[in-house]
Amino acid sequence: MTLPPHRPRATVVVPTYNRAELLRGTLAALAAQRQPDGGGFEVVVSDDGSTDGTPSVLREFEGRLDLRRHFQEDRGFRAAAARNAGARLASGPVLIFLDAGVRPGPGFVRAHLAAHAASPPGRTRAVAGYTYGYRPDTDPPARRTTGTRAPAPEVAVRPPGDAPGLQDVRHSAFERFGFDLGAAVVPWQWFWSVNCSVTVAAFEAVGGFDEDFRSWGGEDLDLGYRLHARGAEFVVSRDAWALDTPHERSVKEDLESNADNILMLARKHPEPVTELLWAWFAEPREHFEISHEWNLEDEYRLILREAEKAREKDVARQLAALRGLPEGTRVAVLGCGGSPPEGMPQAELFDFDRSLTGMSPAGRTVRHGLGVLLPLPDRCVDRVLITSRLSGIWDRWGTRILGEARRIGGHVEILFAGD
Repeated sequence: MTLPPHRPRATVVVPTYNRAELLRGTLAALAAQRQPDGGGFEVVVSDDGSTDGTPSVLREFEGRLDLRRHFQEDRGFRAAAARNAGARLASGPVLIFLDAGVRPGPGFVRAHLAAHAASPPGRTRAVAGYTYGYRPDTDPPARRTTGTRAPAPEVAVRPPGDAPGLQDVRHSAFERFGFDLGAAVVPWQWFWSVNCSVTVAAFEAVGGFDEDFRSWGGEDLDLGYRLHARGAEFVVSRDAWALDTPHERSVKEDLESNADNILMLARKHPEPVTELLWAWFAEPREHFEISHEWNLEDEYRLILREAEKAREKDVARQLAALRGLPEGTRVAVLGCGGSPPEGMPQAELFDFDRSLTGMSPAGRTVRHGLGVLLPLPDRCVDRVLITSRLSGIWDRWGTRILGEARRIGGHVEILFAGD
């Protein structure tokens, strides 16, 4: 088809795999969009190797949408690669990611663009669109509707939010902050690719989705983490709403995959906040399910408060005994502070206060770490020393930190009355 002469204001990237009927509903809702002011939008369907009727569905929308398709060979779950490939085809300055089977309301594209237009000067935004009915941790209702036979989105969710079962699973978290993620310290934990947007410039600056994520979950949090590290402002748009169509899910397998991928994320970005995120998913429990009542936000705020309290706590005397260790003794110190004493042997140094990490005055590298999940192999050191800088978090996290210390070291010594 001939593309319109104007440059689209946004590109909607829809990854799909053997979801022809669900995709039909998504495209029908996109075809019913109110056109953005000052230009239209385009749609890129990025196909991860479908063998169903997806090509036929796409032909139905020729002439109704500014539409193109990317197809990649089926080599397993490669949603991250599919989204990246779709993004590379974008000619609009804003990327909107929307899952197949999610049907946007009529003002969806306009609302995403409005959220970016309201970005403060010099800042970029990462926008999480509110998605009614999105509950990836639960089996769908027995009664299902798919494709264009389902009710139009504005009918299905009117009035929005009145039925708790129809709320976005993140609703309680959003509501806690008055739907203002600027008040959160870990806003990226709610940036999910089911319905989100970011500028092309910001997406490219952080390298897009990490294609090493080859199973369900985690790749969107990883993208959000990197956007946050680069200074993006996170916002929720209730106007950029969409409705998830109930469909079959492999809930148990997806949650197990998500936990594995959170571990990969934590190892990729080792620091206290990702350690805490992983610890939540790694906690053995019966009937595991996603619960936004346990809040990474609260735990990380606690860690930040304790780091501030311990900032001036000098543990040089506690570490003085290291000077007398035999040459070649391998050591790790958890809670080393910003000024490890001179004359101590080479050591793996960690502290949970970001302001004290980096290069110490003695020329030692201090890494940002809590001790719940350390970027070190099993039995890599002879001794692990845990200083009193960690005493304020010991009641909550001591058991996990001690277990990790025993994993990496042959002998563990707690240098305060906390054992």
